[in-house]
Amino acid sequence: MTIFTHVTLGTNNYDAAVNFYDAVLGTLGINNLGKLHDTATMYGKESFELVILTPSNGESASSANGGTVGFAAASRDAVHKFHEAGLANGGIDEGAPGPRSFAPNAYASYLRDPDGHKITAVCFAPE
Repeated sequence: MTIFTHVTLGTNNYDAAVNFYDAVLGTLGINNLGKLHDTATMYGKESFELVILTPSNGESASSANGGTVGFAAASRDAVHKFHEAGLANGGIDEGAPGPRSFAPNAYASYLRDPDGHKITAVCFAPE
C-alpha cells in the first residue's frame, strides 16, 4: 500500500505544464487520465496519483525548496528518455542521468519543470 493518495503540483502556465508532464511521464508509462476540472489534469497508471493544477486560491504557484517528486523508472534507458523529454519540453537540467549514492543500484536524473518543481526518475535495477 502506498503512503499517500496523490501529489498535486501547481502551475502558472497550465498548457505548458500539461505538455511537459505528458512528455516526461509518457516515457515512464504514466498516462494523462484527463481533466479533474478546467485547470487540473490527472496522471497515473490505473488511477490518478499526480494532479497538475492552477492553485484554487487564485495566487501564483511556486515550487518547494527541498521538495522533490520521484517517479519510478523501469530501466536506465527510461531514466534517460525522461530527462531528454523534459529538456525538450521546457524543463531545466537539475542532474543528468547517472548512478546515485543514496541506494544500491540507484540510477536517476533530475529536472525542474516549467514552474520550477523538482522531479526525478529513478531506477533501482542493476545494470
